[in-house]
Amino acid sequence: MKAIIAVVSLIIVLTISLVVMSNHTALSMTPAVKVVGIATPVAVTLTNPHGVRHVTAWLEQNGARFPIYEDRSPASRIFWSRHQAPRNVTFEAGRNKAPTLKEGPARLVVETVSNDLRGSTDSAAYDLNVVLAPPRVIPDDLEHLINQGGMELVTFTPSGSWSEAGVHVGKYSFRSFPLPSGGGQRFSMFAYPWDLPADTVPAVYGRNLAGTEAVGRFRYKLFAKKFRVRDFEIDDALMEKLVTSVDPTGQLAPGPDLLSRFLKINGELRQKNNQQMADLRFKTEEKILWNGPFIHYGKEEANFADVRSYIYHGKKVDQQVHLGFDLSDVQNAPVNAANDGRIVWAADLGIYGNCVVVDHGYSLQSIYGHMRQIDLKVGDMVKRGQKMGIAGQTGLAGGVHVHFSMQIDGVQTNPREWWDEHWIKDRILSKLDPLRMSAKVVSASSEPAPRAKKGAGRKRVAR
Repeated sequence: MKAIIAVVSLIIVLTISLVVMSNHTALSMTPAVKVVGIATPVAVTLTNPHGVRHVTAWLEQNGARFPIYEDRSPASRIFWSRHQAPRNVTFEAGRNKAPTLKEGPARLVVETVSNDLRGSTDSAAYDLNVVLAPPRVIPDDLEHLINQGGMELVTFTPSGSWSEAGVHVGKYSFRSFPLPSGGGQRFSMFAYPWDLPADTVPAVYGRNLAGTEAVGRFRYKLFAKKFRVRDFEIDDALMEKLVTSVDPTGQLAPGPDLLSRFLKINGELRQKNNQQMADLRFKTEEKILWNGPFIHYGKEEANFADVRSYIYHGKKVDQQVHLGFDLSDVQNAPVNAANDGRIVWAADLGIYGNCVVVDHGYSLQSIYGHMRQIDLKVGDMVKRGQKMGIAGQTGLAGGVHVHFSMQIDGVQTNPREWWDEHWIKDRILSKLDPLRMSAKVVSASSEPAPRAKKGAGRKRVAR
């Protein structure tokens, strides 16, 4: 009898212990879903050291319940896991799973049962909106002439249910803005980046809050370009100079030797600095700030999208792409703003040294690197040709010059197009602001035309 009582007592104690040790499940949704449409992906993380044996999810709307997901696993009520990793569950929510779902408020509920003796039930509810109307986009009917590495402007009309619209070019996306002339039309200035294959097809897109996307193809002709590939010799003296200029304290790019530090600066820090520069696209005015062609500074020493193979002691140690022009002038030459705009960066920027970035409106920005001295500050307005500082050799610069580049919505493009007044008029202003173009034409026609010199003529160039 005592033995039986002992066994029963042991069973009771073990059962109570197992119940006490049973756990609850924490549920989290990342990213948070606020809107569902036809088929919206949902990802939920379930955290329980004992695991989960049953997961269900449903949508609730106007008193109706629509099951959309269920998963069961073998139950382990006694010999359960003690260190189960968090479990990620993904499923679709929307009309595909719930055909009678309607537009408007709804609630998503996810419920779990823990995989232990107690089998605790836990749930999380998320309020959201159902958006079912699709977006639509109709691009203009113009033929768009695009230089690889350059940019172009397309206009289009979004309709239906949309919250975001712009242009996709391969892995890159570009925002759109309302066309100044109104009428519900929008425009997007977009790049055709140098590193995309020539068969990449650009398209306008519209997306609604539920993530449903519509695309529209427009006519275009791409002028493929071959970008220069060159060796860049670097010795110990130059490497020491560059590394010390960028990281004099050794904190940005620590390493066991000079070469490893240089490679970290030339690779990791370059990538970080380019991302910092790209993020400046959000600091833009939604209006035209520039006026006329952009000023070309100095002599061209290096071209846009030069692919550089770094040669050290006869061996290739690195390869990077130079996204801009190196423009040189005399010692202590002033660095002037290429056009009107607002300064959105005026400080050190790693490999670019002392750097100024000027916003010209509609996410178009110009970049000036390696300056010795910066005379202006963020927020200052500048005029075309205004002095902003003095050229130097800060950052990754072997000699005095200005690294000049331009970016559209954070993607660096060949600035040569913006040095060409006719390209700006033909490819940008004629579509972006035709009223301004008409006013200039009327103004020009009211003035007496200059007499052509004998034998003079304008040479046609491809733009």
